[in-house]
Amino acid sequence: MRAGLIQMRSTEDREENLCHAEALCREAASRGADLVALPENFSFVRSMGMAPARPEPLDGPLVARFGALARELRIWLLLGSVPETISPDHPRVYNTAIFFDRAGEIRAVYRKIHLFDIRMPGGPSIRESETIEAGERVVVADSEFGKVGLSICYDLRFPELYRWQARSGARLLLVPSAFTERTGRDHWHVLARARAVENLCFLLAPAQWGQHGGRRSSYGHTLIVDPWGRVVAEKAEGEGVLEWEVDLEEVDRVRATLPALEHARTWLLGEDDA
Repeated sequence: MRAGLIQMRSTEDREENLCHAEALCREAASRGADLVALPENFSFVRSMGMAPARPEPLDGPLVARFGALARELRIWLLLGSVPETISPDHPRVYNTAIFFDRAGEIRAVYRKIHLFDIRMPGGPSIRESETIEAGERVVVADSEFGKVGLSICYDLRFPELYRWQARSGARLLLVPSAFTERTGRDHWHVLARARAVENLCFLLAPAQWGQHGGRRSSYGHTLIVDPWGRVVAEKAEGEGVLEWEVDLEEVDRVRATLPALEHARTWLLGEDDA
């Protein structure tokens, strides 16, 4: 399976972001990508604060536009996240990843479970929960490549989510992100490698990069990590496409060599230990 991960520097110009995302998807498809993945908040990033812009329902024009693009290009396409309307009178929105198949049909929808509410010493206070409603469902999607676990950015800090996905058959983990510059420098690589190696999965993480305006900046470093925990491809800076031929049989080889998932005490996850 050939993957094309897209790194962007989205801004407050929504239409420009969408047009740029489309162009990068076309570039990835022209290079033979079977799976193309966009980062978190690819359609809009505020220069200050976390409030989303122009949320839409799943049957809105943005989702239809990119479903049509997946169908035209005959690719599997992940919209890393978009703001999804909950209801007309609900004060918050979901931060939602949408996974299309080659026919442009929605195959899975994941709503970000863990919300980024932090206060870093010497830095701004960030509270996603002021505008975002947390999702409540772990999502593992069926695809022609096998089962795919979906998550978003801050989720990467919570290993139990990925263990549930691996126990549910996931061999590929998709983690669209917009890690901050400060946390990314110290934590991004080690967290991505840990989630891949402890679950013996490939991990693909398209990312936001660079200055978005104001004090808002993202770390970048779009990554592909193999089941042994090695970074096999990386785009540190700049916008563009990171390509890699993902050999999913490597998952089976590593799991046969190191059967850690079989050794897991499943009662620790609230499952019966068979």
